[in-house]
Amino acid sequence: MPVPKNNKQIQRSSMRDEVYNTLFEWIMEGVLKPGEKLLDKELAESLGVSRTPVREALRRLEDKELIEASASRWTRVAKISIAEADLIYPIIASLEKLAVSMALPKLTSQDFAEMEKANADLKEAIAEGFPVKASNADSNFHGAILKRSENPHLAKILQDLKIKHRLLELLFFKGCACVSDSVAEHQMIIDSLKAKDLDRVLTLIEHNWVKTIGNLKKFSCDELS
Repeated sequence: MPVPKNNKQIQRSSMRDEVYNTLFEWIMEGVLKPGEKLLDKELAESLGVSRTPVREALRRLEDKELIEASASRWTRVAKISIAEADLIYPIIASLEKLAVSMALPKLTSQDFAEMEKANADLKEAIAEGFPVKASNADSNFHGAILKRSENPHLAKILQDLKIKHRLLELLFFKGCACVSDSVAEHQMIIDSLKAKDLDRVLTLIEHNWVKTIGNLKKFSCDELS
């Protein structure tokens, strides 16, 4: 198992959470890839900790369905199927539309500045061919709207749903030639939000998610299975 080099040693005071967060980040950013075997001894050595917090982190990640294990035989990063998009994306789209409805009356110039910045970062990341950076920028764009909904329960539900969405999104930004359309679509959403045109925004968000599912299905499924 090629274990990434870790530039910082885990602090004992927050060891459990730091180990979990580090492994979570490695999976979400594609450093540890779907299907890759995980050995607690190697991970512990890389992180400079004992095997106990690593094993605990692996159990937590298994609860999130980010890793899978087979009765003391192996532990590996969970594989993800394109079929997950059909299950997850319509739910995310519906909840984001709810978030927009709640956020629209409260959006400020600062919120629009954050969305514009995130969209500029997305454009730059796509041009440079950096899928992780593109995914982060896309998340920041949608996050600016969600934050202004000021509903922590909605935010928590979307956060959990977007774990698998993030893994699919990395493949979308990595391999789909049409990702540049996302920048234009985001700008239309910004313009419609500024115009207080709720119906238009809801239509654009729905279209954005439906189109993403379609684009993922056009993408080669070899990397998803």
